[in-house]
Amino acid sequence: MASEPNIETLFSSAQIAKRNEELAEQIASDLGRDILVIAVLKGSFVFAADLIRSLHHAGVRPQIDFMALSSYGDKTISSGTVVITRDIMDTVKGRKVLLIDDILESGRTMEFARDELMSRGAETVKTCLMLDKKGKRVVDFEADFVGFDCPDLFVIGYGLDYAHYYRELPYIGHILDK
Repeated sequence: MASEPNIETLFSSAQIAKRNEELAEQIASDLGRDILVIAVLKGSFVFAADLIRSLHHAGVRPQIDFMALSSYGDKTISSGTVVITRDIMDTVKGRKVLLIDDILESGRTMEFARDELMSRGAETVKTCLMLDKKGKRVVDFEADFVGFDCPDLFVIGYGLDYAHYYRELPYIGHILDK
């Protein structure tokens, strides 16, 4: 059995919890009480779960739905074309939507999802990302709400995986070279 990797913590559980509370207050102030939260699977599910609980404490009554998007197919390098692999069930027409994802890199996925939801008649679509890797952007896209700016490292934990492992970690870190 392989030994566990050495992981450096970038953002602790306490830092994440505090930032979720701050984000919830900002979102409540901006979007109001009745919103539709759409979490992009799989990576955002831990962040989304914690954030919607923080939204509750901030006085928001979110409805929740999920979508899955892919630009990789069965490849390891993005094709640059985003497709919906699991669509939402709720209608967005006339709704204030908060679109949540784990990490903003190229910007393609969030731009695609925001534009798609707006084309379906959403009143507004705001985006919330746990991490932002500004140096990776290939399209002109900025998130409305960001948990943390992220260094250009491969990060794991808090929903983010490496080969389908480490999503369960209660913090965000990166694997140190051996």
